[in-house]
Amino acid sequence: MENTLQQKNNVFNAQPPDIPINITTHGSDWYWAVCAVMFLSTFCFFGLMLRVPRTKRLFHYITGLITFVAGVAYFTMASNLGAVAIPVEFQRSSGLVSGFSREIFYARYIDWFITTPLILTDILLTCGLPWPTILFAVVLDEIMVVTGLIGALVKSQYKWGYFTIGCVAYFMVAYVIIGVGMSHAKVIGQDVNRLFIMVSVWTLIMWTLYPVSWGLCEGGNVISPDSEAVFYGVLDLLAKPVFGGILLWGHSKIDPARLGLRISDVGSTTDRGFADVDKPAPGPLRDGPVPTSSNAHDA
Repeated sequence: MENTLQQKNNVFNAQPPDIPINITTHGSDWYWAVCAVMFLSTFCFFGLMLRVPRTKRLFHYITGLITFVAGVAYFTMASNLGAVAIPVEFQRSSGLVSGFSREIFYARYIDWFITTPLILTDILLTCGLPWPTILFAVVLDEIMVVTGLIGALVKSQYKWGYFTIGCVAYFMVAYVIIGVGMSHAKVIGQDVNRLFIMVSVWTLIMWTLYPVSWGLCEGGNVISPDSEAVFYGVLDLLAKPVFGGILLWGHSKIDPARLGLRISDVGSTTDRGFADVDKPAPGPLRDGPVPTSSNAHDA
């Protein structure tokens, strides 16, 4: 059976593994499977997008791009590309993690650098937070990802300093979501608050497990790269396609205008998502100042 799988997956014929602690065909096969799910999810999300007017597609755009970028990253990792060899701080005796250097996929962090701010934007737009607060949280998120990447590329114990900084940034992001976001969601309405709680709590649970995986993989060299692939892959599947499905299902019943997202589209006058070019444009606005109550009384 293993020989059959190796014949089907010829990645290592094109990119032979040259790092002691490296993924095998099993890890590559898993990355291909996750890649397929990501691209299939993208197709579904963009397909659902065509069923709504352009003025209501914001969350479809964002969510579809999340899985699209993740699909590209998993294509890269499945091809055994987008990685570098980094000397390990902790050398283990186990055959699966024995060696002086480990394969670190920087492609994973490029994915997170793009997709986690999009996930965060999805969540914080759902509760109607103002743009300055969203921008603040997004920059904190970028700090979290960048420090994780730098720590993964550092071979000495200083990597744990970057790990700690990233965790602090994560706790600050979590505060914005829970401490600030929930109060906004409650004001908008019960349905918005319910959806916000679902997607925010789901995401925070997933994101809390990423540092655990980092400590076992890039940080501590405890589990093999194949196990790393499964750990991160499951988290990404839950944090992206599953998250996206829940989010879009909830937003299908919520008018974006209630969230402060008043988006206009020239010529879009139907509910089908296509411009009605046969209908004449509205007439010009009335000239002059808008009558006040006193002016109306005088008239």
